[in-house]
Amino acid sequence: MRIGWIGFHMEGLPALQAVAKAGLGIRAVITLEQKLAGKKSGSSDYHKICKKLKLPLIEVVDINDENSFVILKKMDLDLVFVIGWTQLLSPRILKLAKIGMIGAHASLLPHNRGRAPINWALINGEKKTGNTLFWLTKDADRGDIIDQTLIPITPYDTCTSLYSQVAKSNEEMILRTLAELFTGKIAGKTQRQNAEPPLPERHPEDGSIDWTKDSLSVYNFIRALTRPYPGAFSRLLGHCFFVWQSALLNGNYTFRADPGEVIGPVFSPVDNACGQVVACGNGAIILLELERDDGVIFSGKRLSDQSWKGKNFNNGK
Repeated sequence: MRIGWIGFHMEGLPALQAVAKAGLGIRAVITLEQKLAGKKSGSSDYHKICKKLKLPLIEVVDINDENSFVILKKMDLDLVFVIGWTQLLSPRILKLAKIGMIGAHASLLPHNRGRAPINWALINGEKKTGNTLFWLTKDADRGDIIDQTLIPITPYDTCTSLYSQVAKSNEEMILRTLAELFTGKIAGKTQRQNAEPPLPERHPEDGSIDWTKDSLSVYNFIRALTRPYPGAFSRLLGHCFFVWQSALLNGNYTFRADPGEVIGPVFSPVDNACGQVVACGNGAIILLELERDDGVIFSGKRLSDQSWKGKNFNNGK
């Protein structure tokens, strides 16, 4: 079987390595041009891994342009995996694989179709997410489902930890699927339809923290946007601060403070447990790691030592 691979996101790397090391017929890998990939959250350098695996690597700007069409047509592929790719594939590109093209979506389809499903699942306070392997069609995230993996969301998870689980599940599901395809079985069941609107695309400017929300919502928002994503942010003392880590004060705490107001420092012999308590609309969170817009990192003792009590992130003063 002649297999092609399209991807640039970290979620596709474990599966790519597993399929290549198993000698299952990958002819080439197509990835996004490096300058464009560098602007995408969660992008990974496919050059190093393809060099190690001795796989031809081709950079493209648009998977649907004429150049990409000619490249794929010449490959004469049976099957293509599109794992960690943001551009929808046009019908004429989809037709270039004899068996079909398989994609993955980091949710339990049909739930959470659309953009940034892991980030939205955390922001919305969901208790579980998942990953779906499915046949690509002209309609986004609506093809027949091949396999699914349930992923619980714990209070300790971030977008990074969940995408690591997504990456592992891609590897497991793709290897299972290939084992079936090599026997001649074409897996897939019709995806049921639902009335959910697709999740909207997120942009860096969407990361502004709304301190009037309850503490759980603020905590979820921060962990949904942490590295490698652009980050949740707020303004204080004339600077923009990106919040990379926080902790939730879980309980019925009442503070005489306005939303966004710094209540005071948290001290601990454990450096990474030090921080600053900030009031929310209901409750409070502890800020554990901040990065100022000039690149200065505040964490641990350095963060606790700041004289910010009474200052307010909500109005930047």
